[in-house]
Amino acid sequence: MQGNRGLFVPGPTNVPESVRGAIDIPMEDHRAPDLPRFVLPLFEDIRKIFKSEDGRVFLYPGSGTGGWEATLTNTLSPGDKVLTTRFGQFSLLWASMCERLGLEVDVTDVEWGEGAPVDVYAQKLAEDTEHKIKAVLVCHNETATGVTSDVAGVRKALDQCNHPALLFVDGVSSIGSIDFRMDEWGVDAAVAGSQKGFMLPAGLAIMCVSRKALAAVESAKFPRCYFDFKDMIAMNDTGYFPYTPPMSLIRGLRVSVDKILGEGLENVFLRHAYLAEGVRKAVSAWGLRLCAVDPKSYSDTVSAICVPDGFDSAEIIKRAYFRYNVSLGAGLSKVAGKVFRIGHLGDLNEVMIMMALTGTEMSMRDIGVNVEPGSGVAAAEEYYRTAKNGYKDAFPPQATQATQAAAE
Repeated sequence: MQGNRGLFVPGPTNVPESVRGAIDIPMEDHRAPDLPRFVLPLFEDIRKIFKSEDGRVFLYPGSGTGGWEATLTNTLSPGDKVLTTRFGQFSLLWASMCERLGLEVDVTDVEWGEGAPVDVYAQKLAEDTEHKIKAVLVCHNETATGVTSDVAGVRKALDQCNHPALLFVDGVSSIGSIDFRMDEWGVDAAVAGSQKGFMLPAGLAIMCVSRKALAAVESAKFPRCYFDFKDMIAMNDTGYFPYTPPMSLIRGLRVSVDKILGEGLENVFLRHAYLAEGVRKAVSAWGLRLCAVDPKSYSDTVSAICVPDGFDSAEIIKRAYFRYNVSLGAGLSKVAGKVFRIGHLGDLNEVMIMMALTGTEMSMRDIGVNVEPGSGVAAAEEYYRTAKNGYKDAFPPQATQATQAAAE
């Protein structure tokens, strides 16, 4: 098929040409004497994206899942109690990892489509007067259901009962795309992945860890080797890594971080909100609904869209892929066959989103879903033309070339 495939899964996301160019370079000496001049400033700038002043940045070859494991094994011990909730595939998988590692897991199941229940966290933390809970886990943005949760609310629950537990956050599909405030929210470890908002191929777990969590490393009893924070810190302090790093990805990360900071974090958040709202306008015009039940928790990086009864979302995904060259996200686990997902994060603009909506709308009509031709596309188009959310207002038609270049 001619042309490029439209990639609208919630990760991996589109890789900008400038990032691809930075990756496609000859292999280099990862022990070169000038490498620290490149690595150390990169760590400093990554902290800015986490909104942390003194958090320790770690880059591990792997994915967000590797970041989860590194967080748990470096700060906890077998048998420690952790508090979490399950409300989607990725919160489910993180809880499962805790169980498989031998932690005592206090987990509350929540209807898929809802967010992390702050009231449940608050109640269980208040009841834990002996402070047996050593860590609290929250999935900031549940990719499977398109739900963003209130991390600040969980921190407030911890503070209200003066609970010393560590706060760990899965920010894989939020950090670099949705407002995330590590220091302000008192997050002790946050995990991101290179293939989402950082606009890179998969292969890097990008983490930021608080001083409090680093102090817990001294008493943690889990066996660890490759993921040992101490080994990484000892070498990172000199600008190197304790094992062969994926320098091609790290070179690309430098460019992606520059793009994010060049656009401005707040503008990045506004752009994602703007693109997401256009998708939501289309969903409403189609007469469909989102898996997320509360508008306050709608994700700005991915929309999980429920199909009408009697239809299989997998058929829409197949039709879009094979007929219209558009990749949509599948429903996972409990919502398999019930939802399809449109990822709207990373290197995207409104015209690219229109491709996703057009391909989706045609695919639904092709398999018999009763949507009015052009309805979703028209609703999104009108929103993008007229939206006043602060993003487009920052770059009016008369903006200078320098301003436009900075946005790119």
